[in-house]
Amino acid sequence: MLPLATPALPLDEAGKYVAAAYVVFMVLLVVYVAIMAAKLQRIERELRDLAAFAEARAAADQATPGREEVDAR
Repeated sequence: MLPLATPALPLDEAGKYVAAAYVVFMVLLVVYVAIMAAKLQRIERELRDLAAFAEARAAADQATPGREEVDAR
């Protein structure tokens, strides 16, 4: 029963591996959040561009008389 009671590594050596695992996890978490933030910024920029395009097209449609008749065909 003695081999089952002893840890795989002595606790004084295991501490640095646990700390390294936490550091790796935190680095991966920060990288993931940075990727998601960049993706969100890109999507917001594209939505602003699409909104500006839609507003410009709506303004052009209103400025052109008879445009509704051409679109209906």
